[in-house]
Amino acid sequence: MSDFPELRARFPTAFGLTGGQKLARALGAIAFIAWLTVLCVWFEITPARLGRGIDGLLVILRQMIPPSPGAQWQDILQGLAESVAMAFFGTVVAACIAFPLGFLGSRNVVMNWLAHFTIRRVFDGFRGVDQLVWALAFVRAVGLGPLAGVMAIIAAEVFVLAKQFAEAIENADPRQPEAIVATGGTSLAVIRFGLLPQVLPVLLAQTLYAFESNTRSAAILGVVGAGGIGLQIAERIKVRYWSEVSFIIILILVTVALIDFLSARVRRRLIGEASPR
Repeated sequence: MSDFPELRARFPTAFGLTGGQKLARALGAIAFIAWLTVLCVWFEITPARLGRGIDGLLVILRQMIPPSPGAQWQDILQGLAESVAMAFFGTVVAACIAFPLGFLGSRNVVMNWLAHFTIRRVFDGFRGVDQLVWALAFVRAVGLGPLAGVMAIIAAEVFVLAKQFAEAIENADPRQPEAIVATGGTSLAVIRFGLLPQVLPVLLAQTLYAFESNTRSAAILGVVGAGGIGLQIAERIKVRYWSEVSFIIILILVTVALIDFLSARVRRRLIGEASPR
């Protein structure tokens, strides 16, 4: 026991934080609190304003109960089917375009460092543009309706899937391509027989996950005029039919849950329990 103070002096970090570490943590906490304070002032967040917002939200929630389909429930079902169709069509087209791009962005297919770096940075640049931004652009270009929504999903999803496809191809077992090269196989033979059989189940699983995600996104695109169930939500919010809004939200949740359940079963059949993302 007499050696304990000596050990504590020799190895201070083994018995707790040093004085410098405590000061650094205290300064970090102060800086974090100061940054939150600046944000509250910048966004004009005050207790009175928060209180009014919470009160208004509670009023809306009370008006949402009980949910009701209203008199135009056929339009709601049509809008929901339109959103699912938009997500499916947009995802399939995006996956078809992203399939060759994924091979171009893969390091074990395109060996040139500069070309690989350039292609991947292009993917990253386009992935930074959200679907809503694409939807606003296509609504101005082609007009209101589901075509703008489909084009927005395609434009936003192509490069997301291309990057995921490229990463899946890069993670393929290199022994099969090397064996094909050793027997004199061409580059196309390497892709067809060495890489594609390994990565195709993963690519299909990633496409299914994208369809599930885009179904949720398609429900929002209609708010900006890109068709689908979002248009039905926006119209009812304008006239404050909150019971119908809650019914549509529940319907969207049930639809997404059903698609998630079905796609998860298909993904497990394709690649087992591993997550594609």
